[in-house]
Amino acid sequence: TNSSSLQIYNNRTTMSETTVYIKNMVCDRCKMAVEQTLRNVGLTPLAVDLGVARVSGTVSKEQRDRLQEQLERLGFELLDDRKHQTIEQIKTAIIKLVHYKDNNTSLNLSDFLQRELHQDYSALSKLFSELTSKTIEHYYIEQRIERVKELLTYNEMSLKEIALLMNYSSVAYLSNQFKAVTGMRPSDFKALQRNARKELDKI
Repeated sequence: TNSSSLQIYNNRTTMSETTVYIKNMVCDRCKMAVEQTLRNVGLTPLAVDLGVARVSGTVSKEQRDRLQEQLERLGFELLDDRKHQTIEQIKTAIIKLVHYKDNNTSLNLSDFLQRELHQDYSALSKLFSELTSKTIEHYYIEQRIERVKELLTYNEMSLKEIALLMNYSSVAYLSNQFKAVTGMRPSDFKALQRNARKELDKI
């Protein structure tokens, strides 16, 4: 299970549900692990998605303590910081865009994030840089390259087809960005005959 973290804000609780924010959820396995952990402490998940879950009713202190304890056994961690919540929402939005939508949007990155998070991009960018020591653009590029690595590993598409799928302006631009991030050309990566991909939550 990928290491993840949860944040709970009771002031986001409605009459019928509580929103639970989740750090480092990058795959379906994460969603299943979180859903099972929520059930283990007596909570009823209404929906579990990358980065966020909704549970029925409120979360008592006892349930929160038990949740924290069980998550720690799995390498999870409870957080109470709204800034880190925003960082995880940014990461989750980018992961969804790159890995689940294949970068298929008519919006540029700043417009996409403003629409997804309903916050000004300049404020999001400043916060991200302060808390992660990298820019949103750098994180976005790293995720795109990881997706390209995945597609290269499948060995089902040409580099031209991958560039088109991932909305790169040209094969040359993709190759140059790939080399800038990995230190090798896409053809060199394929020649390695091994999986050099990183876990998404380690980026």
